[in-house]
Amino acid sequence: MDTHDAQNPQHPHSPGARSVLEGPDIARALTRIAHEIVERAKGAEDVVLLGIPTRGVFLARRLAEKLEEITGRPVPVGSLDITMYRDDLRMHPPRALARTEIPGDGIDGRLVVLVDDVLFSGRTIRAALDALNDIGRPRAVQLAVLVDRGHRELPIRADYVGKNLPTSLRETVKVQLAEEDGRDAVLLGAKRDSRTAEQ
Repeated sequence: MDTHDAQNPQHPHSPGARSVLEGPDIARALTRIAHEIVERAKGAEDVVLLGIPTRGVFLARRLAEKLEEITGRPVPVGSLDITMYRDDLRMHPPRALARTEIPGDGIDGRLVVLVDDVLFSGRTIRAALDALNDIGRPRAVQLAVLVDRGHRELPIRADYVGKNLPTSLRETVKVQLAEEDGRDAVLLGAKRDSRTAEQ
């Protein structure tokens, strides 16, 4: 959400767009992240996963399934809409609000793991932290992303990364997931125009 241009998504067959991750790679990355969460959280008993719409929500649900496979118990999963917390609302066309769904037991005193598809400038995550502050008080907040493409503008880093992908600012990163796009892939392509790719 923090990186690719939603108005001009890269088609898998666009000139210059190439796949850097395919379905099996994404599945392996999520499995590794799930094991890392269990290890760092010492069993993940108080973990709550909150995905950032749109694709972060799908990734959070997949992580929850893998965590349940590992631990043998369900892990609460929800979504966190950050639209109204963005600092660039005036610079972009109005966007539809997504849904915020917080698991029934809330987030107070829990370890919240924010889940997003791509980490870029860090501004999406900053907005997510602001949104989270209005909902409750977790004991800690961590960040899991499928791709970290660099170019941070804020002092934010991911705790769990599927793939570090060095990019230039002239490139776009497009995550495709079966739930939304009909396939799993991460595509790297050239920007089509001079507009910022910041979302």
